[in-house]
Amino acid sequence: MEGAPEGTTAWRGRRGRLTVADVARLAGVSAPTVSRVLNGHSGVALATRRRVEAVLQEHSYQRTSTEPAPLLELTFHAIDSLWALEIIRGVEAAARRHDLAVVLSEMQGRLTPGRGWAEQMLTRRPTGVVSVLSDLTVQQQHLLAARSIPLVVLDPTGEPLHETPSVGATNYTGSLVATRHLLELGHRRIAMLAGNQRWPFCRARLDGYRAAMDGAGVPVEPDLVRIGALYVDDAVRDATALLERPDPPTALMTTNDLQALGVYEAARRLGVAIPRDLSVVGFDDLPFSRWVGPALTTVRQPLEAMGDTAAELVIALATGTGPVQHRVELSTDLVVRDSTAPPAR
Repeated sequence: MEGAPEGTTAWRGRRGRLTVADVARLAGVSAPTVSRVLNGHSGVALATRRRVEAVLQEHSYQRTSTEPAPLLELTFHAIDSLWALEIIRGVEAAARRHDLAVVLSEMQGRLTPGRGWAEQMLTRRPTGVVSVLSDLTVQQQHLLAARSIPLVVLDPTGEPLHETPSVGATNYTGSLVATRHLLELGHRRIAMLAGNQRWPFCRARLDGYRAAMDGAGVPVEPDLVRIGALYVDDAVRDATALLERPDPPTALMTTNDLQALGVYEAARRLGVAIPRDLSVVGFDDLPFSRWVGPALTTVRQPLEAMGDTAAELVIALATGTGPVQHRVELSTDLVVRDSTAPPAR
């Protein structure tokens, strides 16, 4: 396009040729801003981007190239822990192998991306989208499909469309094995800090705990199961309520390592010694797990490998080479450290 910066996608319409300067003048913005919109770059306010797109649409212009941009769109509902960082590392490693960049979007706690995200993502036209703990609506998923932008869901918060590939871990088995570890140590009053049961991975971890207890012939007392957020503060509250009971549990399963940290803090405040008075098991094996005192027994979830696998799946879809299967579950492993021991007699 005449007058356009190098690398800018050309635009052509029924009314002739339009330079970047023309679009900038009509939209009331600078030429570099128009260039960023044309190339799908970030750093442009949504209202500004809409004005530029409106000018382009008004003049009936279309890109002369429909090639996707060399980037992956990675969407999180929230980025507030080392859990997210491990996944980002995995996605970035896969993207680097394929000479792709990564665009990271955070929904600030919302599970469903808003309209603004969809508009900016379509403008960027990424090679593919990896959605982590985010619920894209059916309409948004169909919109991606209509633009030939593949989607892979990592740890879906709901049930994805049947044809949507997803990546997760063996959550049920991990929780089952961890609970059996406590049972084999001799514990019978085993409590569980569960997570939001809307999320399949939280349901699976609670189901694994219940299955292990049932298999050992140990009834699950309803009052020993607490459902709360997967954060330290909520776990401090719930663990405190359990440990202040006249007949407190001798062991506590958690749904993630952050909850286990909350259990540690509740035990510290109440003078409960770990593992002498209370055994604790986490889930994830985040880097801090081995450094807390005592070192945390936890279920290792291969978060970095999950991110890598999700990125490879979406790249395979984009290149028309796969995937072989639509649901991938990576194995978990119990890592026994110092936070579990036989119950005090």
